[in-house]
Amino acid sequence: MSRRSLLATSAAVASVLSLPRTATAAENETTTASGTGALHLAPARQQVAALRNGQITSRALLDQLLEHHAKTNPGLNAVVTLDAESARAAADKADQHLTHTGHTLGPLHGLPMTVKDALETKGMRTTCGSTDLSNHVPDTDADVVALLRAAGAIIIGKTNVPTMCQDIQTSNPIFGKTKNPFADDRTAGGSSGGPAAAVAAGLTSLEVGSDLAGSLRLPAAYCGVYALRTSRGASPIVPTRGHIPRPPGWLTSSDMLTLGPIARTAADLDLLLDVIAAPSPADDAAWSINLPGPTKTCLRQYRVGLWADDPYCRVDSGTRQLLDQVAAAFRNAGATVDGSARPVDFATSDRLFTRLMYATSSATATDEAFAGEVKAADKVADDDPSALYLKSRTMRHRDWARADEDRQKLRAKWADYFTTHDILVTPAAPTAAVLDQTSVPTNQRYITVDGEKRSYYDQTAWLNLAVPAGLPSLVLPVGKTAEGLPMSVQIIGPYLSDRTLISVAKLLAPALPTAPKAPALTT
Repeated sequence: MSRRSLLATSAAVASVLSLPRTATAAENETTTASGTGALHLAPARQQVAALRNGQITSRALLDQLLEHHAKTNPGLNAVVTLDAESARAAADKADQHLTHTGHTLGPLHGLPMTVKDALETKGMRTTCGSTDLSNHVPDTDADVVALLRAAGAIIIGKTNVPTMCQDIQTSNPIFGKTKNPFADDRTAGGSSGGPAAAVAAGLTSLEVGSDLAGSLRLPAAYCGVYALRTSRGASPIVPTRGHIPRPPGWLTSSDMLTLGPIARTAADLDLLLDVIAAPSPADDAAWSINLPGPTKTCLRQYRVGLWADDPYCRVDSGTRQLLDQVAAAFRNAGATVDGSARPVDFATSDRLFTRLMYATSSATATDEAFAGEVKAADKVADDDPSALYLKSRTMRHRDWARADEDRQKLRAKWADYFTTHDILVTPAAPTAAVLDQTSVPTNQRYITVDGEKRSYYDQTAWLNLAVPAGLPSLVLPVGKTAEGLPMSVQIIGPYLSDRTLISVAKLLAPALPTAPKAPALTT
């Protein structure tokens, strides 16, 4: 499936890179004002520590956060369901527990946070942006939400998504559009646009997003926050039951879907990963997940692969400049950087990903609709624009088994690449956040890259590289455009190297340009 350019219309934005951060800022830990006055805007680690040592109560922290919500969320529309009453009751309960026992409820004790409206929450409306689910109030938590509660988190509300998570911008007929925290005319991305915008604007310090086709990482890149697509083998390392889509009540999900943490700091990704990386409840009697830690302690020890651009999905000049600066940061730290080797062929990988994505998406089609697609697929010519979609949606099991074999061969190519490279750095997207087009029919949407009109779906091409092989992928903000929009890069690592990617992000931060903060964090 080629990504052919259309007509040129306007010039892309050049990147303006700031001076490197200081050593203190390298920790990427926001300093709060004296006392607890700004603690609701601090990183999650700082909030959890303050809750644990009695610097602040869960109820007081929640009240600070709710006040911030009242000022910030109406203009952003990131949090679409807020249950303040239940949150206050849960916060009071957490405070009483700590007072009476001297022990916390868990590593997220008393921490108020939101979750994506695609994740079912017991007793709290969960719509996934679909009018068919307008009144859906689950009687059980999604597995990952249950892990958050068991760790002591206070779930205060839900964040916005496109309808059934089926767009890379965030708007739906129930709640409307979520704006980008940096510019009203730019998209927050999707499908985790609400979660990423909420984290960027200080409406929550942590979020759990979902990622099939960049749905976690694209919004993080556009909103200037950190996000980790977690490893996925035969099973995910973060349980996915209770994620919509599939429909409520289904026990399975797409075989490429993963859930992962979103945060304002790399260290906070680690905090949340500790909680949500767990076997499914059906397996936890015998299985545990023990992700290996990073084996290197400084950047100079890393063998870095660099894939800065590609004819299959060209990036704009600002993004290319940013990748050059990231490569220079690694080299200046003493790391070896190889920009020539390619783990896989971009076009081949992207076509395989697309076929597998379409195939798994047909599981929930009605019998009548699927029968119609089968008839259409049998008639369509191979060179018809709709052929890839129809033939992938309706492929026979034999064809799927062969595509899965191709997937395993692709995984082997990546594994071979990582015998000589520790990580691979790529663009996160061809540009910074694009103009919001939620009012434009999907088939008429496009993006502009250095003056050229390009496919709307080119936004996620780089992010999809990691998906069919089940590799962990981390997006981190490292610069800004002339208008102050965040710019990000992607780091891909070997299967189960999730903690290594977080460690690299922590080490890299002081050597890179300062990423901008959303206005809501600076007022």
